[in-house]
Amino acid sequence: MAKQKYVYFFGEGKAEGEAGMKDILGGKGANLAEMTNLGIPVPPGFTISTEVCAAFYENKRKYPAGLEADVAAYLEKLEKVMGKKLGDPNDPLLVSVRSGAPVSMPGMMDTILNLGINDKAVHGLAGKTGNPRFAWDAYRRFIQMYGDVVMGVNGDEFEGAIKKIKSARGVQLDTDLTSQDLEQLVDDYKKIVKDVTGNDFPQEPLDQLWGAINAVFGSWNNERAITYRKLNEIKNIKGTAVNVQSMVFGNFGDDSGTGVCFSRDPSTGKNVFYGEYLMNAQGEDVVAGIRTPEKISALAKENKQIYDQLVGIKDRLEKHFRNTQDMEFTVQQGKLFILQTRNGKLTGAAAVKTAVDMVWEKLIDKNTAILRVTPDLLDHLLHPWFDAAALKSAKPITRGLNASPGAACGRIVFTAKEAEEWHGRGEKVLLVRQDTSPEDIGGMVVSQGILTSTGGMTSHAAVVARGMGTPCVAGAKGVSVQGKTATVGGKVFNEGDWLSIDGSTGEVYDGKLPLVSPEIGKDMSTFLKWCDEVRAGAKRGSLKGFEVRTNADQPEDAKRAFEFGAQGVGLCRTEHMFFDKAKLIHFRAMIVADTVEGRKAALKKILPLQQQDFFGIFKAMEGRPVTIRLLDPPLHEFVPHTPEETLELAQYIGVSVETLEPKIEKLREANPMLGHRGCRLAVTYPEIYDMQVEAIALAAVDCVKQNIPVSPEIMIPIVISARELKLLRPNAEAILKDVFEKAGVKLPVKIGTMIEVPRAAIRAEHIAYYADFFSFGTNDLTQMTFAFSRDDVASFLPTYLEKNVLEVDPFKSIDEDGVGALIEFATSQGRSVNKDLKVGICGEHGGDPATIDFCYRAGLSYVSCSPFRVPLARLAGAQAVINNSLAGKVKAAVEKAAPKVKAVKAKAKSAVADASAKAAPKVKAAAAAVKKAAGKAKAKTAPKAKAAATRVKATAAKAKAKAAPKAKAAAAKVKKAASKAVAKTKTGRKPAKKG
Repeated sequence: MAKQKYVYFFGEGKAEGEAGMKDILGGKGANLAEMTNLGIPVPPGFTISTEVCAAFYENKRKYPAGLEADVAAYLEKLEKVMGKKLGDPNDPLLVSVRSGAPVSMPGMMDTILNLGINDKAVHGLAGKTGNPRFAWDAYRRFIQMYGDVVMGVNGDEFEGAIKKIKSARGVQLDTDLTSQDLEQLVDDYKKIVKDVTGNDFPQEPLDQLWGAINAVFGSWNNERAITYRKLNEIKNIKGTAVNVQSMVFGNFGDDSGTGVCFSRDPSTGKNVFYGEYLMNAQGEDVVAGIRTPEKISALAKENKQIYDQLVGIKDRLEKHFRNTQDMEFTVQQGKLFILQTRNGKLTGAAAVKTAVDMVWEKLIDKNTAILRVTPDLLDHLLHPWFDAAALKSAKPITRGLNASPGAACGRIVFTAKEAEEWHGRGEKVLLVRQDTSPEDIGGMVVSQGILTSTGGMTSHAAVVARGMGTPCVAGAKGVSVQGKTATVGGKVFNEGDWLSIDGSTGEVYDGKLPLVSPEIGKDMSTFLKWCDEVRAGAKRGSLKGFEVRTNADQPEDAKRAFEFGAQGVGLCRTEHMFFDKAKLIHFRAMIVADTVEGRKAALKKILPLQQQDFFGIFKAMEGRPVTIRLLDPPLHEFVPHTPEETLELAQYIGVSVETLEPKIEKLREANPMLGHRGCRLAVTYPEIYDMQVEAIALAAVDCVKQNIPVSPEIMIPIVISARELKLLRPNAEAILKDVFEKAGVKLPVKIGTMIEVPRAAIRAEHIAYYADFFSFGTNDLTQMTFAFSRDDVASFLPTYLEKNVLEVDPFKSIDEDGVGALIEFATSQGRSVNKDLKVGICGEHGGDPATIDFCYRAGLSYVSCSPFRVPLARLAGAQAVINNSLAGKVKAAVEKAAPKVKAVKAKAKSAVADASAKAAPKVKAAAAAVKKAAGKAKAKTAPKAKAAATRVKATAAKAKAKAAPKAKAAAAKVKKAASKAVAKTKTGRKPAKKG
């Protein structure tokens, strides 16, 4: 059995891996290998695979057998390629040790640079390079990184030491420190390590290397990495790889530098070279925001040759990977090296624009473009912006870099922990810091926006904020943070004060500016049109298309959803209309009325108001189907809740409070969710649904008379039995017929039901006889299937998820095994009765991409979601069509190939049989020959064997004869001794010795 390979080399134009090996080499290692094979200038090194990370955690942090020997062998190979040895006191090889998961997790895991330097090697490096300052700078950086990451020394300890020496020398920048200053700093750093850990800083390079490897693998399960994976739903990957790569130095002097660049603008998507760099610096200086970098365009003036080479490489890599590339580079003494490339993390706007542009540029096709943009990125595009009118009178108090688009207002907090605490109290917060670090991820997530005083467009704050869709202004020089206060544009702000930022312009405003909703631009419209084309062309058996509708209760909601591309209203909740103050008093009068006449009188006053609501929604949807759910919640929810409301109702209906209170109390229910609600109200009080149906019919008539296209659908909620529909449907049909006949209007109106009770799903075949459509109310269906209350589930659901009792929150993504199974069964059973049955989903799951994919697979006709998630659902629906079409093609190809495979197997079996039959005589003859040879050999050796046996027998006889006298004498002696022993036993004393 071949030995499992754990380590892969790259260098000198050849690599043992390639881009398709991300699961094994991680994204960074796979792309380093790919660039090496492409001839891109990449510093040589080797990658320890993600399989080692998996084994490391499976075996209680122990490595697989043989790994140390493999690493030693590959290190030796690297040393040979570089012509240097790790820790050599005369000419040391220094390496970086970096993480690299299959999915990019920027800044979440650990990195070590300059490894291999020690007290002896630093002098060799200084002598070899002729640059003592560079050597001591490399050493102090290594101690700081290694001490923090591997040895657990708080980074603030090192920062304090460097600030102290800069203050003593009267300088501001690290680059202003001399060689002697840095040598002193190395001594200070080593003392800090000793004081904090009790151990000396390690000098043996191999100890340093394994300490770093351990730390990188260990960082896979650090708190920030776990949080990042949860937030980004990164699952089912083995772990991180470790990349050990020869160092190149951007801090070699003024002819050296380092930077981060993108082949296109990651904020806007424009096809312009974008990035930042710093001269005489290492990569951490750029991403950590310690110094504010220069724009990449400035490099063209500073070193045009390097700039042109970099442009050529970024063009080549983008064309090769067919995606926006995010690259890290280093220039060492005028020579360019590419340290990594990966697909760039883009804002929603940039992701859409690059996808559209690359289709026009013929780099990718439309399906690839659709699959490339994640639904969450579209969601980011729908963040609010500042109201234009308010901006006219507002003046920015300072300005920084427009690091992540969108507008945000919040109360200032200064630490991630405070952000989480304030958020927990229901406050909207704005995180204001000098810069952020990976440890701040929890606070960044809950913040409305992020403002930093240092750092650039590729700083930690900028990259993470863009990934989350959180507005961010970075590197605002007019911001200074001191403890619990911040000076912004010359004004002092305290914790809790309001501040507003515009992540698209980089501007910062005092106070709280009003926000407005965004609009869909040209690129987004084009992109979503492609998504609509894919969904419209979908075919599942006889079912064509896959629609996206919206949940809208008011005309303005419907209008907004229509602007976002909704193809109809999948859920209009009429109870929300009843909570309108103009209607509520009448509705309360209705529910406390003692007679049918009293209820009808109160409902008559609500009728024109309901009619007006429905007309507005019909008009906004311009003929698209509008599914109106008749009253669903229990009457209990509408009763007065305060003495003032009770008094108001008593006065309105002309009774005393004392008379009214018992009626109100009678309506209260112990478990209203399972109580007197939905169609149960119509069974007991049919006049409620009669009024609503009449209002729908009258609104539809108004539309027809005004030449407004209209397509109403009536949904009867929370049915449990076909008999409910059998009872209620004729009532609705009679009212529709009466209104339409009086108006001289002919208009088809579908009447269907909401499946939100498990029993209804099970009895779907019978219910479908009386329903034109099914709409699954997955909120209640999930509650009732799980016996989980959404209001109380927070007390235990997080633990269920943490302990993997449940893989996902069933109120976020549909539970395919339980709730999903009911949906599939009900859909199948319903269509067995009515093949034209339209089936949709209108619960909050309708805006979840995973649920949308399930709905497509389950054969649903449409999904319905909130207005602001309509673009997301349009995209997710298209992705479901493409992904499942690809899966179907693979399955079809396998099925198509099956007969050929079977034939080949049969042919192979036949060939084996033929070969066996053909060989049988030869095999038989060979066996006979062997048997014959054995017989001959036996016959030939028989005389010799017989003679030998005779000789052995004769020798044995002689030996026996010779030994017989001695044996006889010995036997006599033993017999005599035995007689004496018997005599002694009898007399109790020893016999006398002779002589």
